[in-house]
Amino acid sequence: MSPETYPVHERFYSWQGEGVYAGRAAFFIRLFGCPVKCPWCDSAGTWHPNYVPKEINRMTPKELADEVEASKAPIVIVTGGEPTIHDLRPLLAELHRIPNLRVHLETMGGFPIMGAFDWITLSPKWNRLPLPENIRRADEFKIIVESHTGLWEWLTYLSPIPAVKPIWLHPEWSKRNSPEVLKAITEAVKMHPTVLRAGYQLHKLYQADSADNRSAPVAPLGGDPSRGV
Repeated sequence: MSPETYPVHERFYSWQGEGVYAGRAAFFIRLFGCPVKCPWCDSAGTWHPNYVPKEINRMTPKELADEVEASKAPIVIVTGGEPTIHDLRPLLAELHRIPNLRVHLETMGGFPIMGAFDWITLSPKWNRLPLPENIRRADEFKIIVESHTGLWEWLTYLSPIPAVKPIWLHPEWSKRNSPEVLKAITEAVKMHPTVLRAGYQLHKLYQADSADNRSAPVAPLGGDPSRGV
């Protein structure tokens, strides 16, 4: 990717529906591309060949920063896809010129994080485990819980993380009504109250993102229509 432009799936003004900053107004910049391609991905439109448009909108760092500044959002969240497959430093240089703006990153952590962010949310994936330096840099973690077994495998993997960094447990969206998954999250939080937190994608309940017409249509989970959205 040329650092002069970025392939932009969508950019919109909404609010953060997850993690420590849940409920806070935020501008989202969602970039195309991800090598991991999780089967339950809720941003499959950024990588799935059946949903990526033939013509991809490319924007300069300044164009993106100008839209962020015009929104007057207090937070901008750079996400994807997997945003760190791109050199984000030119974009960060423009965003950091905006007074009082917090710049956040959402990543699976498997690639080097280039540049300075005010907050990093790391959601690890087994297909490409996070780099050790990214685990150290992360401010919070988000585990997608598909099953009781998967939950405890992740907790074992992340067990060295200090209790000062919250680990959010989110039901995988197609399992959000699964009694087994919800019970597993509940029991885990009660067993480890100092570090684990039960999470949810609150913005989906509000349909908040679609209120901005710059947001892209939602692709089915993993790009598979049978899984729903």
